[in-house]
Amino acid sequence: MTNIISSDNIIFIGILASVIAGLFTGLGALPIFFTRNISSKMLDVLLGFAAGVMLAATSFSLVIPSIEYGGGGFKGAGFAALGILVGGLFLDFTDKYSPHTHFLNSPERENTESLAKLWLFIIAITIHNFPEGLAVGVGFGDGNIANGITLAIGIGLQNMPEGLAVALALLREKFSTKQAFLIALATGLVEPIGGIIGVVLVQIARPILPFALSFAAGAMLFVISNEIIPETHKNGYERQATYGILIGFVLMMFLDVTLG
Repeated sequence: MTNIISSDNIIFIGILASVIAGLFTGLGALPIFFTRNISSKMLDVLLGFAAGVMLAATSFSLVIPSIEYGGGGFKGAGFAALGILVGGLFLDFTDKYSPHTHFLNSPERENTESLAKLWLFIIAITIHNFPEGLAVGVGFGDGNIANGITLAIGIGLQNMPEGLAVALALLREKFSTKQAFLIALATGLVEPIGGIIGVVLVQIARPILPFALSFAAGAMLFVISNEIIPETHKNGYERQATYGILIGFVLMMFLDVTLG
């Protein structure tokens, strides 16, 4: 029974959790059915909140467990440092050499045909959601259900403002409300792909868990620093967005401590 719980059921739960976290992207996009008048200030605060949640999830649910599973001390820190750097470099390489636009507002999207804009946008969100799904999957990889659930909740919370931002950007590009919602939802549903890879890979080769955790952390840190935070500083609401980051970080910290 123990083997079943630590393998088949863990894989299923990890995949299910990444699916639910991805669905929160669609949940975040629901307000567009009621209003399109969401200010840039509010959106920047929400994106800041998402960045804060991701930072805390990265710190408490990925980096610290990576150090612990790596043996602690110099050895554990070394494993974590290597994984973070490789994860960041991997996403940088993917970001640099994939044909896509950046997270939200991009002049490139303004000058392309509607269909091209749509696919470039989907590719961009796919790239940036993949490490989040990977993080959820890896979070369940050691059989620690509490840690995995906490991480999935955090990813789900930060997916909500992302989904709203994506939907609003598509509305500005003259997509219908229904199309904007469905596309925003679809961008979140790429996360289970990363979740499957993460949880299965760790189950097959458990010794790679410390590296896998820190690799996911590095990829997420790259997204936070390179994409989300800069977006919150484009409209003059940097201070409000910073408070959003603080609130998101504190909330995720409490979730990690109380649930994990």
